[in-house]
Order: sequence, then structure tokens, then C-alpha cells
Amino acid sequence: MADDLGFETLGVNGSDSYQTPYLDSLAAGGMNFSQCYSMPLCTPSRVQLMTGKYNFRNYIGFGLLDPEEKTFGDYLTEAEYKTFVAGKWQLLGNEHQRNLAGGRVGSHPLEAGFEDYCLWQVDELGSRYKDPLLSNPNGNQVYEGEYGPDIITESILEFIEDNQSDPFFVYYPMVLTHDPFVPSPSNASFSDFDASSKVNDPIYFAEMVEYMDLLVGKIWTKVEELGMAENTLIVFIGDNGTDRKVLSMQNGMEIQGDKGHPTAAGTHVPMLAYWKGRIASGSTNDHLIDFADFMPTLWDLAGIEEVDRGFTDGISFYSQLLGKESLSREWIYCDYDPRWGKHQPSRHIQNKEWKLYDDGRIFNIQNDPFERKELSLAEISDFGLRRINSFKDILHNIGK
Repeated sequence: MADDLGFETLGVNGSDSYQTPYLDSLAAGGMNFSQCYSMPLCTPSRVQLMTGKYNFRNYIGFGLLDPEEKTFGDYLTEAEYKTFVAGKWQLLGNEHQRNLAGGRVGSHPLEAGFEDYCLWQVDELGSRYKDPLLSNPNGNQVYEGEYGPDIITESILEFIEDNQSDPFFVYYPMVLTHDPFVPSPSNASFSDFDASSKVNDPIYFAEMVEYMDLLVGKIWTKVEELGMAENTLIVFIGDNGTDRKVLSMQNGMEIQGDKGHPTAAGTHVPMLAYWKGRIASGSTNDHLIDFADFMPTLWDLAGIEEVDRGFTDGISFYSQLLGKESLSREWIYCDYDPRWGKHQPSRHIQNKEWKLYDDGRIFNIQNDPFERKELSLAEISDFGLRRINSFKDILHNIGK
């Protein structure tokens, strides 16, 4: 799961700004999802992804995961999978985040169901890129002169090597491509770059996207080299839209990232799935997917019995991966209140055509994906009005 990477950034999705050869090849060998929607910001997305529930049920504050919640790490560990999380954590909470949440404390990775980890921002901050401060069960360490994403990815490759004979689950919330936008090792200036500087220049975003793609390729290559591709599902997603400081070109059109806001540019994210011999090569999926759907899909994949499953707001897309007819969602619900002091709370319901906000704003997102023209009821067809009225009922009743 890439950090702050919107739908428009992948070559396979029409990007004119970035080179993503490994991800494009992953899509060519598997399935490309055109309608996956996240929350607008990292913690809301991660809580929904890891628990399979809408935020109004269990979100306690920015940078926090309620320790009472059962995550996909818990379920997969109970199902006797070896579990590993590597990348960005940011779910235990620092003093400021805990104060904003009324003194609530988040979750350590070992408390969230994972048996092992290599993470940035567990209980200390530090750099995530050059000279990173990373945590594992043995403690925290600064890696002078090294690059955080490289170390994290190597830890995943080692985990896969060590556990290739056992069922395993790797959750990789990447630190790339979040700001600060700084040189990557592919840049000749990397060795002289001062990691303590305040550089944050979007000019580096393209090389960060391309380095992220390279790291995904390393993991994919390892799975293939070990002869595991036929029994290993690889899923790639973004956690929310691209940073607002970034302008990208997609199919000849300029797209400004809108991370933090509940627009398409803030919530429409790339999603790819690869499973050699099981997912049809070059297939596309235009069913609606939201982050609550990953939990029931993992239950199905792991063969977890109904009696051992908990509550979810999600709908499994396991059968869709295999090209079979299955139940699919008719709408996406976004309940967004990050409690971070930077973004306004917002709720909306959408499908592929219509979007209704809880303040009454209506957009035809099929014709107006950037939500530039709010529609009055008089401008909407009878069929559209019936859909909007059904959305109003959902907004009124959900959570009651």
C-alpha cells in the first residue's frame, strides 16, 4: 500500500508523468481495479482497512488504532499464518495525538496481531527516508547513510525467504510516496543529501514514485524466484489521494492531488491484484471497492470459518478475483472525521455516477469527476432522483 498515491499516478491508469513499469506489468499479468475508493487521509484509511469497519464505529483519533479492535493481523495469526508488518505504523500515537483523542492510546504492532515487524514511527519519529529511524522487536535503530524504504523492503524479502514453506501474510504500508519530497538513491545527489534539512520539493515526487515501483518489483520478483506465484496473492493499493502539492498529467489532463479532502482526487486510488494461474492476465474490474472490503476477502482467502469471523461493513471481492459472479457493492460510504485539526468532517454516499454529501450537495461524478458543478434537483433525471433519494435514506439511517 503506497502512501499518498492517487489513481492518476500509474502508467496503466493513463499517467503521462510517471514511469511505473513493474506495476504496469503486474496489472498486465493480473487484474486492474478502476473503482477502488479509500478514505481521504492515512489513519482513517488504515483503520478501515485493518478492521473492515466504517470509521464511525471504531475511529478514536488521528495516528491511533483502538487496541480493542481486532485487525486482519489478529485473524490471520489465529488462522496459523506467519504475519509480518513493515513500513509506516503511526498507530500508537504520540503525546499530541493522544491529547487530541482525550487521552486515548493506540496500538503497538504486536498488540495488533502481528508476530514480527520492521516499521517507521512506532514510538519515535525520526527520518523515514535517508538516515531512517526504524523499529523492530529488538528496539529502535538509526541507519546512517541508508534509505528507509530499502531496509524495509529487504526485511520483507528476508521474511518471505524464511517463511516460504508456511502460509504467510505480509502487510506493507509503504513510507513512499509521502512527503517530504527528497532525493531517492536513484538520484546522484542522494549520497550528499542532508537528511536533517527541510527540503520538501515536489520535483522529487516522480523519482519517488518510480523508486516505489522498483521496490514492488523486488517483492514480486522474489515471489516468482521462489516458485510461489501460484499460491501467493499480491495486492497493490494507494492509501488515499496524492498530496495537494503535486500536479500530474493523466491522459493529457492536469490533475492536482487532493489528499485530505473527500473528492475523487482525494479518495480514488489505484488497486491491482496478481495471482499467477488464478487471476486472468490483463483483466479489469469496474466493481466498486472500498477499504472495508479487504477484511472479508482475507477471511475467504484464508478459509476462516463463519463462526470465527467478526462484524464487517465490507463485501468480499474474492470471487471477483477469480472471474466469478459474486455479490458486489452498490455504493461507497465515506464517514470522514480525522480529528486532526486540519480537515473538516464530511460524510458522503456515491456510486459510479452519483455522489451525495451530507450537507446536500449533489454531483454527477461520471460527467463531472472533479465536482466542479453542483446540481440542483431540477437538473437531475427521475432515475437519478430515485438514486439520490436512496442515498439520503442511507445517510440518515447508517450507524443507527
